[in-house]
Amino acid sequence: MIYKIKLRLYEILERTDIRDTASQIVDGLIWTLIALNLMAFTLETVDQIGNQYRKYFILFEEVSIAVFTVEYILRLWICTVNPDYNHSIRGRLRFMFTPLMLIDLIAIFPFYLPLLFPDLRFLRSLRLFRFFRILKLSRYSASLRTLGRVIRSKKEELIITFFVLFILLFCASSLIYFAEHEAQAEAFPNIPMSMWWGVITLTTVGYGDVYPVTLIGKLVGAMLAVLGIGLFALPAGILASGFSEELQVRHPLKRKRTSKFCPHCGKPIH
Repeated sequence: MIYKIKLRLYEILERTDIRDTASQIVDGLIWTLIALNLMAFTLETVDQIGNQYRKYFILFEEVSIAVFTVEYILRLWICTVNPDYNHSIRGRLRFMFTPLMLIDLIAIFPFYLPLLFPDLRFLRSLRLFRFFRILKLSRYSASLRTLGRVIRSKKEELIITFFVLFILLFCASSLIYFAEHEAQAEAFPNIPMSMWWGVITLTTVGYGDVYPVTLIGKLVGAMLAVLGIGLFALPAGILASGFSEELQVRHPLKRKRTSKFCPHCGKPIH
C-alpha cells in the first residue's frame, strides 16, 4: 500500500506521463507559486508597498516555505522508487546532492537559518536567496531543461570560447594600462582596474566613463571593439548549433516531414 502511494506520488511529482492530469495540476500550482514569490520579492523592495503590506508578505512567505518544504520532503521520500536511488539511506543521500534537489534546498534553507541562529543577524541577509527560487522553474520547464542539455553538450566549446575572451581581455587591459597610465593615472591605476574598461569595450557597450586619450590607447580600443563584435558572436553561434542538434535528436519525425523529396522518384533528398 505504501509503495503504491510512493509510486503514485513519484508519477505526479516527476511527471513520468505528460498527459497525467494530476501531474499537470501540481506543475501549474508550483509554477504559479514560484511566479508569485518572484513578484512578492520584487514588490517588497518598494518601501511604500513593503511597509504597508509587510504582514501579508510574511504570511505568504511562510505559506510558500511550507509548500516548498513539503515538496522537498516528499521528493526525498519517494526517490527510492527510482532504481538509481533505491537504497533507503545511500540512495537518498545521493539524491539530495543532485542539482535539482540542491536548488530546492537553496530555495527553503535560508528561511530556517534565522530560526536556528536568532542571534546571528548577518544570517538574515541569506534570505536574499529567495531570489534563487526562480531556478526551481528548471524542474517544471521543458524549455529550460533543453537549454541545460544544450549547455552541457557544448560546454567544451563554450569554455574554450570564454578562455579566449579572457586572454584577449587580459592582453587588452595590459596594453591599455601601459598606454594610458601616465596620461590618466586615476582612470587606469593598474591592470585589474583597467579590466573594467576592457570589459565595457569588448562587449561594445561603451559607457564612456573611462576612455583612452592617447593615440596608442585609441588604437588598442578600436581593435578590441572590432574583435569583440566577432568573438562575442561565437557563444551565440555555439548555442544555436546546440539547439539545432538537440531539436533534430528529439524530433526526428518532424525533421523527416520537413525533408525535400525528389519530384520524380519520391525519395528524400539529403
